[in-house]
Amino acid sequence: MRFGYLTVNSVDGIRPDVLASELEQRGFDSIWAPEHSHIPTGRDSAYPGRGDLPDGYWHMMDPFVSLMAAASATTTLTLATGVCLVLEHDLLDLACETATLDVLSGGRLLLGIGVGWNREELANHRPDVPFGKRYSAMRERVAALRAAWTEEEASFSGTYDRFDSSWVYPKPVRGTVPVALGNAGPVGIKHAAAFADEWVPIDAQLMNTGGKPDPAGGIELFRRLAAEAGRDPDSIPITLFAWTKPPKERIETYASLGVGRLVLAPHTMMRHDESATLARLDDLGDLIEQYS
Repeated sequence: MRFGYLTVNSVDGIRPDVLASELEQRGFDSIWAPEHSHIPTGRDSAYPGRGDLPDGYWHMMDPFVSLMAAASATTTLTLATGVCLVLEHDLLDLACETATLDVLSGGRLLLGIGVGWNREELANHRPDVPFGKRYSAMRERVAALRAAWTEEEASFSGTYDRFDSSWVYPKPVRGTVPVALGNAGPVGIKHAAAFADEWVPIDAQLMNTGGKPDPAGGIELFRRLAAEAGRDPDSIPITLFAWTKPPKERIETYASLGVGRLVLAPHTMMRHDESATLARLDDLGDLIEQYS
């Protein structure tokens, strides 16, 4: 089992280069940076975690700039977004930015993406994308990015994204940037099964075919949907986000289900300082030592 770590990535917390160096030295395999460019103060969208929205959500720094700082302080650590709100970017800027980070880090970028839960946030970026169509728009965005990353003279024409034949450089080190989807709901899981390079849901959100919380059933459902989409389910890596420190029995269950990585989280998504982060890493050290 490999382990990643999700950072709140606020300016008054631990620096991303300092955190990345600590993670690599401690045996973690990846750092995950979330994204919210802003949180509208007049928000009506309910926070999926219930209760008040933690203040870390509106103090997040840019994930790609932060991951470049992390890259400069490490040599092998995977640099992941957890997750990039992929629709809230200009398409060609995002293609260039992600490929640049991948090249400068030696091919270490894993682009975790999602559609977001905040209707008002998406509307400020993309008034042309109806909130109910965001999954379809995300699928189109991934196709457009893959065209920009892989084609020498790239072009794309879709409902929400389009660009004329163009030279789009740099190109990613591995020919493309792997795309990881975290969707676990009834609509999102079908998209993930159809086109994700990796699946990265939250463990507590995994449901079985009856809609009951069930990690084993959720993974079985994902693999069945991938097979129905004409893909080899065993070829799609699975990473799970775990919001609490998992006990030994749960880790071993996840491993038996084919989960290759757990992304562990801070105690809270409220802002916290460097010392609190390092204390959390100390608390997780026994897992890393035992299972990495």
